[in-house]
Amino acid sequence: MSKTNNSSPKKPLASLKSTAKDKLAQKMLEKRLQRLQKPKNKPPQPRKADSNIPEKWYRFDKYPGYEQIQIIEKGGEQLNIPSPFFKTHEGVASNTTQISGMTYVNFASYNYLDLCGHPKVNQAAQDAISQYGTSASASRAVAGERPIQGALECKLANLYGTEDAIVFVSGHATNVTTIGYLFEPNDLILHDALIHNSALQGILLSGAKRIPFEHNDWQHLDSLLQEHRHDFERVLIIIEGIYSMDGDYPDLPEFIRIKHQHKAFLMVDEAHSLGVMGKTGKGLHEHFDIDPTEVDIWMGTLSKTLASCGGYIAGEKALIKHLKYSAPGFLYSVGISPPIAAASLAALQIMLDEPERVQQLHARGKQFLTLAKQYGIDTGDSSGYSVIPTITGSSANAARLANTCFEQGINVQPIFYPAVAEGMARLRFFICSSHTPKQITQTVEILHQEISKL
Repeated sequence: MSKTNNSSPKKPLASLKSTAKDKLAQKMLEKRLQRLQKPKNKPPQPRKADSNIPEKWYRFDKYPGYEQIQIIEKGGEQLNIPSPFFKTHEGVASNTTQISGMTYVNFASYNYLDLCGHPKVNQAAQDAISQYGTSASASRAVAGERPIQGALECKLANLYGTEDAIVFVSGHATNVTTIGYLFEPNDLILHDALIHNSALQGILLSGAKRIPFEHNDWQHLDSLLQEHRHDFERVLIIIEGIYSMDGDYPDLPEFIRIKHQHKAFLMVDEAHSLGVMGKTGKGLHEHFDIDPTEVDIWMGTLSKTLASCGGYIAGEKALIKHLKYSAPGFLYSVGISPPIAAASLAALQIMLDEPERVQQLHARGKQFLTLAKQYGIDTGDSSGYSVIPTITGSSANAARLANTCFEQGINVQPIFYPAVAEGMARLRFFICSSHTPKQITQTVEILHQEISKL
C-alpha cells in the first residue's frame, strides 16, 4: 500500500497509546461542548428598550454551533491529532483514490457499484450536455421539463413496481420537503431512533408530533402505536433500508404488518440500500422478496449507487402527482440537471444489466466482516453489505486510528462525538464492488495491528 506524503506532522506509532493526559483533555472537551448545549425553542425573555443587545445575537462567530467547531478543533490540537477531514480527492473515488498525488485504498465513498466514472455513465452525461446544456434553467412546472427527467422517473417507478416516481435536485431536500409538506400538526410521525437528519428536519417542518422508537425494534413501534394511534389523524412510520452509521437493516415484513394493523403510512429511505441489497440490487423489497407496493413511500438518493446527485420518491400516482404540483422543494426548485438525470439513468441500467457487480459487493463486504470478527474487531450490528463500522470507543482513538490508517495508505473516515455518543466513536468503512480480496485482507490486518496499539 502506498505511503502518504501528507503535510500533516508524523508521529511515531508508539505515541498512539492513550495517556492520562489524553483522557483528561477528552473529558474537558466533552464538558465544554455540553455547556454549549441549551434547550431549543426557549421563549424569549422580555428586555428593556434601552438594554444592550448581546454580541451573540448579531455575530456569527458567537453562534453556539461555531463555538462548538472551535472547541473541537482546539481539542484536537491539545490531543495532538491532525484533522482527518476535508481531504481533496483528485479523481474518481472508487476502491482507490488519489490524494496529494498519492494512491490510497479507499473506504470513504458511496460509489458502491463503481458506476461513478463508468464510461457509459460519463458518455450519457456528455450526450445530455450536448443536447440540453448543463442546467434545466427553470422549475419543471414552468419551463424546466426535459425528456430525460421523465425517463429516469419512469425507470425508477418500474424498479419499485409503483405507479410513478418523482426526482428532486437534492437527496436531503427530498426527505425535508416530502415529509414537511405531506404531514401536519394533527399528525403523528414515528421514526427509528437512528433515522437520518433529513427525515428529522422534514418532521420539524411538518409540525407533526414526533416519537422515536428503539433502533430496528418493531415491537416497540407496535406498543407506541397502540398507545398513541387514536390521538392523531395521519400517522407515518419512517425507517431506512441500510443504516449508514451501523450497516444493519430492519425487518421490513414486520414493519409492513404493523403499518397495516394501525392504518399508517410506511416510508423507507433507501439511500444506502439501493444497489446493495437484493440479488440484483433492487433494494430492501428484493432482499425480503415482498411486493414493493406494500410500502407507501419509497425514498432514495441518486448520489450513491446511481452516480450523480439528487433524490427520488416512488409510490402511487396520487402521492407523486400531489408532490409534483405542490411540494415546495419540487415546485419552487429548478428541475434536475439533464446530465445528472442522464448519468443516473445510465447507472441504473448498468446495475440491472450487470448483477455480478452486486454479487461482488456482497462478497467483499462479507469478507471484510468475517475477517474483522476473527480479529475481534467491534463491528457493532453491521450485516456486512456496504457499511461496516469499527467501534473504537473514544473520539480521540477514532481520529488517531483514521490518521494512522491514512499513513499506511488507507483512506477511511472517523465518526465521533457529538455525531455519535461518546464511547461509540468509530471508523466507517464503505465497501465497493471493485475492492479486491487482497485490499480487504491487508486493510483488516492493518486495522487490527493499529487498534492493538491504542
